[in-house]
Amino acid sequence: MAECSHSCSSCGVEGCGERTAPQSSVLAPNSRSSIKHVIGVVSGKGGVGKSLVTSLLASEMQKRGKKAGILDADVTGPSIPKAFGVSNPLTADKDGILPAQTPSGIKMVSTNLMLPEDDMPVAWRGPVVSNAVRQFFNEVNWGDLDYLFVDMPPGTSDVLLTVFQSLPVDGIVTVSAPQELVAMIVGKAVHLAQQMDVAILGLVENMAYYTCDECGKKHYIFGQPQGEEVAKHYEIPAYSTLPIDSEFAHLCDLGRVEDYDVKGALDAVIAKIDELDEEASAAE
Repeated sequence: MAECSHSCSSCGVEGCGERTAPQSSVLAPNSRSSIKHVIGVVSGKGGVGKSLVTSLLASEMQKRGKKAGILDADVTGPSIPKAFGVSNPLTADKDGILPAQTPSGIKMVSTNLMLPEDDMPVAWRGPVVSNAVRQFFNEVNWGDLDYLFVDMPPGTSDVLLTVFQSLPVDGIVTVSAPQELVAMIVGKAVHLAQQMDVAILGLVENMAYYTCDECGKKHYIFGQPQGEEVAKHYEIPAYSTLPIDSEFAHLCDLGRVEDYDVKGALDAVIAKIDELDEEASAAE
């Protein structure tokens, strides 16, 4: 065999170009799945409400006639099934894993639906967690979905990199709270997305204010909202704010998050997500 010249364009060895051609690492869904758009919900910090925002975005899309799904990528700290009142264990058939469904028809996959008790810890190392996220995408029979929302764990390490590199992500929604520290940490997630050529669709500022039941006055528990300034600073095209609302916590405890009325609070971010469909239609 001739010595390799490391120049594939002039290589005469049969099959050499095939061996050295770069392969895409982006996974395709399985044969029983058609997913139009994959949206990540991220933040560089925990405790700001990514699961809340994921739940509300999926619920709103379902109410608007879209087919939504949730991939709970917070493998070691899953909370999505509890919020929707879903507890039946996942099953499978010869073609793959069958997702659970909420009362309104939102499909979901989460590690908590694979455990004998929902308070059992999932003490897995990073590579195992990353492999689980990949399997949740390409070994699940998602069926036809307009939007698959991926609820990320906090931070910008293993799982976020896995999702950006392995899933066909159309864009992300970042989540923050009205604190300068949180705004700075949002920037970390935004910069990572930009470095990996992932679109930033919107920012949701959670816990922006509390409205008094008696006087109706807004109280800014964590300081003045900063969503608009943060969105402008990082050139995020849309932002929305969510209040501190005891009704939301109550409905989550009951497993009825789908019943929560966001009263148009997420319209700006949802409109930006909807543009993905418009762009796809224009391209066809």
